[in-house]
Amino acid sequence: MCNLYSITTNQAAIAGLFRRLNRYVGNLPPMPGVFPDYPAPVIRNAGEAEEMVLMRWGMPPPPRTGGPPVTNIRNTSAPHWRMWLKPESRCLVPANSFAEYAPEPNPVTKKKDVVWFALNESRPLFCFAGIWTTFKGDRGTKSKPIPGPHLVYGFLTTSPNAVVAPIHPKAMLIRLWVVACFRRKWPVLKLTVA
Repeated sequence: MCNLYSITTNQAAIAGLFRRLNRYVGNLPPMPGVFPDYPAPVIRNAGEAEEMVLMRWGMPPPPRTGGPPVTNIRNTSAPHWRMWLKPESRCLVPANSFAEYAPEPNPVTKKKDVVWFALNESRPLFCFAGIWTTFKGDRGTKSKPIPGPHLVYGFLTTSPNAVVAPIHPKAMLIRLWVVACFRRKWPVLKLTVA
């Protein structure tokens, strides 16, 4: 599943997707590589308007299993995830592309290649569907923990389409393009290998 994406579009372009957007991200530089636990811009409901805030990528794992933060959520019927599926916990994550590792190692390098996906070769802005919460524990590395609370998010995933399936057959992210409201059903778009 995706554990790497990019957001290289500026704040004005992100704000252009929304009618009313409050921004609380400061100077937002291009982020060609967003990895788990990195802070990145996220759009969430804020009453009458949406707001863009920085959150760390990775939701708290189910208490029984423990482990690292969960970046991709597929089984939304599991009791652990249900509480965050309400409109107040939904979010949109702006992106220009995402990556998956090739299923087989490259014969020359003996390593798996990183394959990038986008809406087309110009890598226009779109949004991933996600959920968010406030996490009160530590994040960061074991040697340099950052005490909470932290705003955190995770992507919602689904079965892969014909473009992603040959590279990653298990799951793919739910992608959004035009966003009218967090309360409606979200459309899924077609992708290309970028």
